[in-house]
Amino acid sequence: MNRRDLLSLLGIGACSFAGAVLPTAASGRAAAPKAGGAPTPNPPFPTVPTPLPVPSDRLDAEEQRRRYARIELEDRLVLPEGFRADLIAVWGDPLADGRFGFNNDHLSFLPLAANRALLTVNFEYISARTWRQGYAEAVGGELPFDAVSDALAARGGRVDAASLAAGDPLLEPIRQLAAAAMADLGVGVIELEREPGGPWRRVPGRFDRRITGLSGWRDPDRRLRSSGPAAAVFRRRERLGYDDGLGDAIIGSFANCAGGETPWGTVLSAEENMQSQVAEAVHADGSSVSPAARPFAYDGQRLDGLGNPFGLAGNKYGWMVELDPRRPDRPAVKHSWLGRFRHEAVAVKAVTGQPLIVYSGCDRHGGHLYRFVSDALIRDPADPANSELFSAGRLEVARFDPPGAKGGEGRGRWLPLEPSTPVAPLGPGHFARHGVEQAVLLPHSDRRRPGSEAFSSDAAVAAYRRRYRTLADLYPGEGEERMGAILIDAHLAACAIGATPAARPEDTVIDPLSGELLIAFTAGGGSDDGRADPAIFRGPDGQASWPYGWIMGLADDGAARGGSFRWRLVATGGAPWQGGMGFANPDNLAIDRQGTIWMVTDRSTKSADLDLFGNNSCWVLPSRGPRAGEAFCFATGPMECEFCGPCFDASESTLFLAVQHPGEDHGTRASAAAREAQAHRLVDRSGRPFEQLRWVPLGSNWPSGVPGRAPRPGVVAIRRLAGGPLLGPQAVPVSKHGSI
Repeated sequence: MNRRDLLSLLGIGACSFAGAVLPTAASGRAAAPKAGGAPTPNPPFPTVPTPLPVPSDRLDAEEQRRRYARIELEDRLVLPEGFRADLIAVWGDPLADGRFGFNNDHLSFLPLAANRALLTVNFEYISARTWRQGYAEAVGGELPFDAVSDALAARGGRVDAASLAAGDPLLEPIRQLAAAAMADLGVGVIELEREPGGPWRRVPGRFDRRITGLSGWRDPDRRLRSSGPAAAVFRRRERLGYDDGLGDAIIGSFANCAGGETPWGTVLSAEENMQSQVAEAVHADGSSVSPAARPFAYDGQRLDGLGNPFGLAGNKYGWMVELDPRRPDRPAVKHSWLGRFRHEAVAVKAVTGQPLIVYSGCDRHGGHLYRFVSDALIRDPADPANSELFSAGRLEVARFDPPGAKGGEGRGRWLPLEPSTPVAPLGPGHFARHGVEQAVLLPHSDRRRPGSEAFSSDAAVAAYRRRYRTLADLYPGEGEERMGAILIDAHLAACAIGATPAARPEDTVIDPLSGELLIAFTAGGGSDDGRADPAIFRGPDGQASWPYGWIMGLADDGAARGGSFRWRLVATGGAPWQGGMGFANPDNLAIDRQGTIWMVTDRSTKSADLDLFGNNSCWVLPSRGPRAGEAFCFATGPMECEFCGPCFDASESTLFLAVQHPGEDHGTRASAAAREAQAHRLVDRSGRPFEQLRWVPLGSNWPSGVPGRAPRPGVVAIRRLAGGPLLGPQAVPVSKHGSI
């Protein structure tokens, strides 16, 4: 037992409690029944037990204290009674000329016929420990793990592999290891089929496809294309920074996290944390810094700088990638009008006679919410020619205004990212007025230097504004080259014009009934990267930091340049006695045709403060009817994983989920004895605190369930055993659940 667990058992550092009372019902907060009174009506399905009391558990206060006094988490995918999950694909399965990749994320379902479909899958990043432990079984063969880590240890743990001489004995094993990892990243397309009314299963077919992190490195015909103004920056021969010699062609795609679909059948794949593999900073003209700025590193726990051995230019990653799953011969395209940042979300609005609108978020503390508006109008939302609309338009970024003194709805406006927009950043004093210290990052004041500069005083920010009055003063050049530089440096450009630093916007979806945009903000707080604006992102009792997240609804007032919007909180994370709804860190969202929100969580399993919430989970939040405003747990995941990419088949009788990074913290679970004890202080529905002893498995063996066998990420298809819609009539008792 480690120190954290011992302290937890002693009640030190566990979930603390002081004068807790259950909240009154409010927007986005848990509704509290009367003390000891009757819980909520029957849920829409037999809910899965959670590790802490929640309003939907249908237990009175005494029953909650009994049930939750002692529990044990499971290394399984736990589902309601009457549902089952079928494993569709798992890391290492053959796919096209490669394999099904690692850490599957966003999923997009595209029907071809009643019982045939395509599933597009993102592969985000490498969890170094479990990737090494499972590689031989999943992929076959051996990699020079020890040779590389031992050699790097003698060089400080990292090396600029791009500068190694051709004969250096370290270069080949580094490239072998990095190439294997890049082969497990990117995007894949698989074919599915089923018997009428039966389960979906994978069948290899002509649409199978793999785009990896190195697609096009050896075969130029497989390189990706770029559209919009950034392509002019890529083609420019005279530049301040690094030139990869490829012009506007691009090698591969990686860090593929969230995504979305277009009405014309293409898929958008979001490149998020590219900064782990290539250099993120750029020069004022949009050119990349040298690959040496992000050296290759491997120590057994982390595997970073994968682009370094291949000389990849960092400014070509962090984009939104469009591909057509039905056209495996057509190159994928990175659309630069959608901006370069840590993309983690995309929602497409295509209405006849209106511009194409695309919403996206930047998943970092202090990241922003963006909106692209096309120049041309939609004639037919299903027309494949609509992809051309990504080539001309404008990118805007959200500026939120706080709600009134009584709370409720707030307003905001869209700021255009264009050369004439005034420089007007938030200053550190804004954060200080809310009781937090935070330096602000802006494009470096010495425009000969790449990247950002931190400003810790309002006086320094004021001097910066006097020196640089518009974005045109910060980004040199003319026409497309200047606009391309702004789009390449979109995050810092947005900081410069005063966009609202947000609470890690991780997903955006559009309610099919109301047209409202729903946004998952995973966590409020800050880091050296930035901080969520405490005037907007506050806890239920006004806390300036709220690590549990929210779901927000946003209603646009139109597509006009610099237009306005209204926003409201739909759901708040956190324990019920804290003012939350029982979950933590909302991540990916899906909305069914009834407007019901399906949400998966991504709470850090490395945070003792978040241990209270147990394994990551999938929740259902009805938005209409008698259960509107409640949250019901539909599934909990294996140990140390997160769920990703919830999506439905055409009949909404199957939910597809990606199970990502099982066992990421502790690796392979050796035996049933590998577990730790935790103590948590909980609060029942009457407001009375009580203690819980919780046993937590260390590591994972999912999906095999065999002790000592390495875990593997995979995709499952969840359905009712009785058939029919996922939220159809219940046919089983509420009190039971099933698991695999």
